[in-house]
Amino acid sequence: MTTRSELQSWLVEHGFPPNDYEAVIGNRTTPLMKASHLGNAAIVRMLIRGGANLKARNSDGNNALWLACVGANPEVIDVLTGAGIDIDNRNDNRATCLMYAASTGKAPVLAQLLKAGASLRFETLDGFSALDMAATLDCLNLLRHAARQSEAASRGAA
Repeated sequence: MTTRSELQSWLVEHGFPPNDYEAVIGNRTTPLMKASHLGNAAIVRMLIRGGANLKARNSDGNNALWLACVGANPEVIDVLTGAGIDIDNRNDNRATCLMYAASTGKAPVLAQLLKAGASLRFETLDGFSALDMAATLDCLNLLRHAARQSEAASRGAA
């Protein structure tokens, strides 16, 4: 378990004031975003317990979940989705974390986001969906399977 003094030390080490969970550094990065990117689940948990803003977005419109996906740490992704972060946050290009994972070939992250309920229905400003962006066969297959399940569920509900 991370202590408050360890959290304060971590904040200072990464360029934040020791008691400000909403401070920002370059690109409007918050402590929660930084810890998420680095894959530090203990710090992420403490920041959330301390009231860190799950709705904060950086200069690109990305939230902490996007940065957790960049870091590809499954525990941090689970912590954030479990805490209620917007899994379908759309950045300034209207891209979601699901699109990022698909476009970078991060199949395990993609699978985790799908399991957590990420939506397939969104498109970027250019009209591309996560399915359009699949960079690997694994990602394409995961997205096709999810799309078929979604269609089947829609037909069953009708």
